[in-house]
Amino acid sequence: MCGIMGYVGHRGASERLLEGLRRLEYRGYDSAGLATLGSGHALHVRKQAGRIAELASDVAARPAGGSTGIAHTRWATHGAATRQNAHPHLGGNGVLALAHNGVIENFQPLKEHLQTAGFQFRSETDSEVIAHLVAEGLRAQQRELAGTPAADVYESLVRAVSGALSQLRGTYGVALVFRDWPELIIAARLGSPLVVGVGQGEHYLASDGAALAPFTDKIVYLADHQIAVVTPDRLRVVQRDGATVRHGVERLVAGQEDGGLDGYPHYMLKEICEQPRSLTNALRGRLNDDDATAVFGGLNLTPQQLRRVKRIILTACGTSWHAALVGEYLIEELARIPVEVEYASELRYRNPPLGEDTLLFAVTQSGETADTLAALREMKRKGLHTLAICNVVGSTISHEADGGIYLHAGPEIGVASTKAFTSQCAVLALLALYLGRLNDLSFARGTRIIEALRRLPEQVETALETDAQVRELAARYGSARNFLYLGRQINFPTALEGALKLKEISYLHAEGYPAAEMKHGPIALVDQDTPAVFLVPRDSVYDKVRSNIQEVRARGGPVIAVGTAGDRELPQLADDVILVPAVEDFLTPLVHVIPLQLLAYHIAVSRGCDVDKPRNLAKSVTVE
Repeated sequence: MCGIMGYVGHRGASERLLEGLRRLEYRGYDSAGLATLGSGHALHVRKQAGRIAELASDVAARPAGGSTGIAHTRWATHGAATRQNAHPHLGGNGVLALAHNGVIENFQPLKEHLQTAGFQFRSETDSEVIAHLVAEGLRAQQRELAGTPAADVYESLVRAVSGALSQLRGTYGVALVFRDWPELIIAARLGSPLVVGVGQGEHYLASDGAALAPFTDKIVYLADHQIAVVTPDRLRVVQRDGATVRHGVERLVAGQEDGGLDGYPHYMLKEICEQPRSLTNALRGRLNDDDATAVFGGLNLTPQQLRRVKRIILTACGTSWHAALVGEYLIEELARIPVEVEYASELRYRNPPLGEDTLLFAVTQSGETADTLAALREMKRKGLHTLAICNVVGSTISHEADGGIYLHAGPEIGVASTKAFTSQCAVLALLALYLGRLNDLSFARGTRIIEALRRLPEQVETALETDAQVRELAARYGSARNFLYLGRQINFPTALEGALKLKEISYLHAEGYPAAEMKHGPIALVDQDTPAVFLVPRDSVYDKVRSNIQEVRARGGPVIAVGTAGDRELPQLADDVILVPAVEDFLTPLVHVIPLQLLAYHIAVSRGCDVDKPRNLAKSVTVE
């Protein structure tokens, strides 16, 4: 959600800015722009509503020269997705340009103050307030800035930026360039990620390390309340109060970069098909046959401390919340520890009773989700030990949690999460095994669980062979306007996830529900034009779900059933049956979700939707 790119060096800025923006496209956006500094202190601004390709065409027609610049992809919050509202925004009479990620909650009173002071606003955004606040600070220091050495000027510019930021309430990742100081970028963050890339006589700036992969593998992570002063030859990091920070340079982790489509028409399909490999990576090195348990290196808690845990909170948003629901079933079943699953957006504002024997896990693909980060911080303030289940190394949540587990799923570019979901479920199964073996889970059952986990990637590979059949079903049911997704026990979260995938990328209404709860309301939706997708593994509630199917059939509703290979009864009940390999009950979500992901994908393609960049959505939700 929103992306920032910056460059200061000795080469053309606009080409590097555009390449960086292209690598941030997956985050979701609806407009794009850049600002470069050319010869004679000319500030070139190019902005377009729509895709980066339109901005690139504008730059090709009207070149934006210079070797310093910033660029931005915007996901609209305040004001429509228009060229006028696109970033960068100018401050004052064009003395600076600013790109901003985040939300400024008190922008309206600040805007009224600035308008009274004579500043003219050209957009509806909250971000433009920051640009004018910095310009106001520069105006106050105008005499001080005239004729002073560059180093002293930079100190004054930092004070102007810091003074503006101190007036803000909300979150920000900002990058600024200044008309009269063409070899300088100032950047700052609070709750919105920024990294600086280190090169030879040049520096880069980005909101995501993936954008820097073509240019450098040396990066510096900025922390909250830090300001970076970036020139071609130097990077200086200070706290907002002016104290110098000793920053470390880290390696950009291999695998954060996008490996391309590899012949697939969309990233989403590629990532669905990558799940056997991503699951193998999630399990690699974490299965201990000798002790029939899992192995983790980053929990930062001793077995003795973990044995004292009496309650676990899993907090997450969206698809990660569905994975957390699967985790609730797994941990309670295998480890016998009570688990609560909380929407992070709700937990951050709640005041639940918390004991010292409670442990919090934040489940997140990106590690930058604003609500999940805020919930984690709130629980840390209340004294909980916090852990993360995260995919992105070096992300904010992975840094701020007390420990955690990486998914090792590789980059996920498609906005609709697929392989991260199954990797999260697999890691939660490992965690349930580990906690179970610390408590009452037997060695024999631990061994059976390990054997089942080892078979899982191959079974997911087999489930992917349903693709051709699912494509035919998508052609048959793609004209429907409403879908029901129904499952029981551990496959209720799978139903929720299947419905979410369809909503996200095809823009069709879909509702996930526990199958038995259908008759307590949703059955009113059943008719011949509303397909019901049932998850029917051969588990302890198999007969119960068959009865729920009969209830839909009795009312003329079409039934698509996802069942277990070898099931001869389902074809007698359902209009269409998709069979996937038999797995242990606790692993059924990871196999049964595969046809649901494929169904959503093929329906969206048949409807002509932008599968990888669905409307209104963003990959990493960095605003509340």
